[in-house]
Amino acid sequence: MSEVVILIGIVAVILLFFNREWIKNRFFADKQKNYTIDDRFNSAKREREKEIDRLLGKMGKNGINDLSATDRKRLDKLSKM
Repeated sequence: MSEVVILIGIVAVILLFFNREWIKNRFFADKQKNYTIDDRFNSAKREREKEIDRLLGKMGKNGINDLSATDRKRLDKLSKM
């Protein structure tokens, strides 16, 4: 009886191994694949806002002189979007 259980276990492991891509796609699907255009826009907007907040926080400590030229250009570009 225990030999049958071991055999079933081995077969189950083999089946899981060869079907791992299907299992991954079925139960752990990529969330971004199902995004709508609005979801992508809002996600990009949140990322821009996070970067603006980071730059403004850096600037808030010592003023605008604390920002590098690259940071100033990036903040200017992000504020125009």
